[in-house]
Amino acid sequence: MIVFFPTYARRSPLGSTWQATVAGMVSRPLPPRSRRRAFTLAVLRRLLDLDAAQFESEVFRRRAEAFLFERIAGQPIRVEIGGRLIDAGRTDRTGHFSATVELDEATVAAAGEVGGWIPYGGWPTQDRLQIEDVLAPPESPAAGGRIQMIAEQGISVISDIDDTVKLTNVANRRELLANTFVREFQAVPGMVELYRRWQDRGLAFHYVSASPWQLADCLRIFLADVGLPAGSMHLKLFRLKDSTPLGRLPSKKRSKRRAIEQIMDAFPGRRFLLVGDSGELDPEIYASVARRRPQQVAGIRIRQVEGRAPRTKVQSRLERLGRRLPDGMLQSFIHVDDLADAV
Repeated sequence: MIVFFPTYARRSPLGSTWQATVAGMVSRPLPPRSRRRAFTLAVLRRLLDLDAAQFESEVFRRRAEAFLFERIAGQPIRVEIGGRLIDAGRTDRTGHFSATVELDEATVAAAGEVGGWIPYGGWPTQDRLQIEDVLAPPESPAAGGRIQMIAEQGISVISDIDDTVKLTNVANRRELLANTFVREFQAVPGMVELYRRWQDRGLAFHYVSASPWQLADCLRIFLADVGLPAGSMHLKLFRLKDSTPLGRLPSKKRSKRRAIEQIMDAFPGRRFLLVGDSGELDPEIYASVARRRPQQVAGIRIRQVEGRAPRTKVQSRLERLGRRLPDGMLQSFIHVDDLADAV
């Protein structure tokens, strides 16, 4: 089974081609009666304190299934984009793959309209074409993905997900796990409308989050269902054996700054609006990026959330960070209506 992650394409330095990122993960589901599957489900049931109805619920089964697989290392990846067959390397030891491929204008024109999402491959639908995994066995389901074409100039939003656009309550471990595995995802009030206004003004979007890659498909569906703009996705590598099962989903985001700066490196001519929340380290990470790259950061917007610290302490923390940045660069808000127009 192959899952393609939402990615982006940028103009090559000479401007004659597009450099597109193709990324994803290859795995196989755990056998229905395997010990590992049974053990993992039992641990999840105990960890989440699920009753029988919750354990058998469609939401829990769907979310848990995203973690019940074996990664496949060394798998060759070959995809079709606009009728062109492309070798995208092999999966690494975690089952992930990522490759940058050059697309000429003819391939881009065949794949889709520049300025929006282009499909890879062979199953056209009303709103997109698909990436096709041409090495998949005939009996396996078709795998597809999308690439966002982004111009050299403009403004992009780099957005967190949990407690920024999706209600998660990361500060409360039990609530975090329940909102991840038992409940349907819910959007933060007002954020869909805000992001759509920004999208209408031509902004591109990148979602950089500590959520695990296993939830990439669930999160992609959530973004589409609630009406949030599509964008590239940059999540966290997470393996059950790395920690107590799912007990460390909220991470210290050590790699988050690196992911943000990689996006900025890919688009040196664009400016970036960084949007996050106060629940973890978004303010510190964003302020660090702004100090290192003042010409690329258009602003920082932080949603204040209920957490372990009193709101007055959170406000003091944000004000302290803001004093080390240009006036007005870091703004916090509780309700979207309190947020000044950042564009």
